Formats: sequence, C-alpha cells, structure tokens
Amino acid sequence: MYDILVYLFENYYTPQACPDADVLAHKLAAVGFEHEDIDEALGWLYGLAQTTEHCVQLSQVPQTNSTRVYTDHEYQSLGTEAIGFISFLEGSGVLPAALREILIERAEAAAESPIPLEKLKILTLMVLWSQEAEVDHLVLEELLTDEHTRLSH
Repeated sequence: MYDILVYLFENYYTPQACPDADVLAHKLAAVGFEHEDIDEALGWLYGLAQTTEHCVQLSQVPQTNSTRVYTDHEYQSLGTEAIGFISFLEGSGVLPAALREILIERAEAAAESPIPLEKLKILTLMVLWSQEAEVDHLVLEELLTDEHTRLSH
C-alpha cells in the first residue's frame, strides 16, 4: 500500500489530477502493483476523503495554544515515536489541528500497530498532499527520505 501512495504522490501533482478509482486501479495494475495492495491503497484513500469531510468543521475553529491529549488506545495504535513526530510537526506549524486529527485517524486505519515512523511519514505526506497544503522544502525532504524503499509490503 505504501509504495502505491508514494507512487501517487510522485506521479500526480494534486489529488484532482488522479483519475477515478476504477481507471486508477487499472493504471496501477498496469504498472505492476498487486491487486490486493491496490485495493488496500484505494480503500485508505477513500477513508482519507471521508475523514477529511468530517474534519472540515474542525478546520474552521480558530487555532489556539491547546494541547492534544492522546488516549491509551491511540498510544497503543500509534506508538510513542509516531506521536512524538506528530507533535513535532504540529509544533513546527506544518500540521494544523484539523490535519493532525485526519492523520491520527488514517494512521490508526493502517494495518500496523504501532505504526513505524517511516510509514507514518508517508501517511503524513499523503494527508498534506490531499489538502494541497504548502509544505516547506526541508519538511518535504524529511517526509520523502529513501526509507520508503526499505518498507516491507
């Protein structure tokens, strides 16, 4: 799934540039991705769209100096390394509260618990990409480290 997400980021400038799910699935299969991975990636992207719709109201709330408190379940499913990275991105101004919540929900939807940092970076990249958020070059470089080539499928 993660290789497909990186492929989409690298080959489609914006989410709107992606074809419909059926056409995209055919294109991904033609490139050589496995159908099971394609289904998983498309399901994850569909969930991203659903979560984004639900978090629109949160994005309209003025930003305050609040602290996000994680539940025990979130600590178990995300892990302390992922939560630390999310807090770092939020503190750096890269991840507003609404995008943080989308990322947390989508990371929990991933099949691994706790989620490895390399995979969380890919999910972060996709959340930012889906919102067409402006990303600082150094942050983008950090999210696009070559670690994704070592990920297990």
